[in-house]
Formats: sequence, structure tokens, C-alpha cells
Amino acid sequence: MPGPMRNAPSTRSADASLLAAARRTLAAETAGIAALSERLDGQFAAACRALLACEGRVIVTGMGKSGHIAGKIAATLASTGTPAFFLHPAEAGHGDLGMITRPDLLLALSNSGETAEILLLLPHLKRLGVPLIALTGRAESTLAQAADITLDASVAQEACPHNLAPTTSTTAALALGDALAVAVLEARGFSAEDFARRHPGGSLGRRLLLHVAEIMRTGTAVPRVAPETLLAAGLVEMSAKGLGLTAVVDADDRVLGVFTDGDLRRALDKRTDVHATTMRQAMTPGARSIGPRELAASAALLMEQHRVTALLVVDEQQRLVGALNVHDLMRAGVV
Repeated sequence: MPGPMRNAPSTRSADASLLAAARRTLAAETAGIAALSERLDGQFAAACRALLACEGRVIVTGMGKSGHIAGKIAATLASTGTPAFFLHPAEAGHGDLGMITRPDLLLALSNSGETAEILLLLPHLKRLGVPLIALTGRAESTLAQAADITLDASVAQEACPHNLAPTTSTTAALALGDALAVAVLEARGFSAEDFARRHPGGSLGRRLLLHVAEIMRTGTAVPRVAPETLLAAGLVEMSAKGLGLTAVVDADDRVLGVFTDGDLRRALDKRTDVHATTMRQAMTPGARSIGPRELAASAALLMEQHRVTALLVVDEQQRLVGALNVHDLMRAGVV
């Protein structure tokens, strides 16, 4: 019998052990994050207020694995409306202390709260009067006692079977940093357009910065009929343009209403005579619409919220200037 067949049982056993270890890790980290939520209190709210009040930059620092998490938190803050950067605590003692100025705020990550490189920064912070937020796993630590605000990021144990390698603790710190960033961005009223302006590069930026005017259908590709048009002719227009709707407009192209596939089903259920009924009689007054200067991402959100697949595009006078549907958004990479 070939070797691989003889080894199959042991391979399955090894795979089972690997999967069990992975599940234990995920369970431990899930429990660590869940415990954070239960401990959120006034200190978290105070940290958010401090970030919002900061007139300089939020400087995030940490050593080792905490340093990697600190770098990600700084990047998240910076991309969501809070000027921030990462400061390596070891480099700070060799000249980079000059990066900290009086209007700034320092967010320091240390699970033990006794990281020597971070503690060396404390006298400098006190001289400048720079507020200190500690994100630590030990509320009685030197860092926590020196901080103006302390965020409790403690975990029951690491996912590491030896309870040594930073695993659950770094995940908890990252989650708490994300919670800070999201709470602050909501308090700022940070919008999708604000986010887009900070991400101009790559596919994400191209997608977010697209405006409705760049992808909408215009001219004769936009279905429109007059209010006195018979429903039969309106259905022809609707079918020819392939958007699943037609706008009903007055002589100045102002939108009076819309007729959609849903309206057609309801008309057929009522046995409406398509050769004797006008579009004014059959239409739904008003229409879901969007402006041409709005972000295409906003059009996608509007469609999702109202469970529609197409939108009319109107100017400030409610004149019809275009239309788009979910397929246009898909081709543009917006959804």
C-alpha cells in the first residue's frame, strides 16, 4: 500500500490538533474582547474627549508587539479625522523627543505598564504638560499611575498555551484602539466623503472619490416620458432604456414622479388598461433621487437603505439630468 495511504490517519489526527489549537486561540481572543466591552466606563469617555480636544497631534507609542499595535492605531486615527503618528519609544530617547510638542497628546501602550523605554518619556511629558492616556493591562502599574487617563486592556490570559506570547493582549489593545477611533470619528461627524479625501490612492480611493456625474447615464439613455403619455408607450420607453423604471417629467424636465417595475406589477394586478391610462395616473409621485455631485458611494448607500436598484439624478431645481442603477455602480467598482 502506498505511503500516503498509511499516513492518512496520523495526518487527520495532526489536522485535528491544529484546528483545535486555532479554535482555542480564537475563543480566548473573543473572550478577551468581550470582557473589554463590559469594562468600558467613564475613563473611555474621558479618553475620547481628550482626543477630540487635542489641538496638536495624537502621538501613539509602544514597544515590541505593543509598538506594532500602536502603529496601526495611529494609522487608523489619522485616516479617520484625528491627526496622529507613531513614535518609537526607544528612538524618542535618542532625539525623537523633539517630535512631542505642548499641544499634543500621548497615547502609550504597554501591557505590563512597566516598559522602560516608555517610562523614560514620563518626565519629558510632565515638563511639557502633555496629557497622557495609558492603554495597559495593569491598573496598578507605574504607567497607569502616571497617566491622566487609564484604559484597562487587561485579559484573563494569553491565547498562547504558555501564557507568554502577546496574543490576546495585543488583540484586546487593537480592538480598544479601534473603539476609540470609531467613537471619536462619530463624535466629529466624520463622513464617507471625509474618508475618501484621506484615501486618494489605489482602488479604494478611486472607488470612494467617484461622483455620480462620472458614472450616470445621460441624454437619450435616460428613460423619461410626459405625464399625459399613455402607459403603453411608457412601458416601451422603460423597456428600451433597461433601467427598470422611467421618470415622468414636465415640459421643463422637472421630475413629477416615477414608474417602476413594481408599479407595473401593481397595475397588472388591478387589470389597468395600458392603452387608456396615462403615466400621471399610473406613476408614483416623487422619486428616489440623488444629485450629480454626490459621491457614487452615497448612491450605493441610498439604494441599500431604500431597497431600490436604480436612482434618478436631479439638479437643484429637480430637473432630470441622469439616472443610474446598481449595475452602473458595479461596473465602476463602487459595490
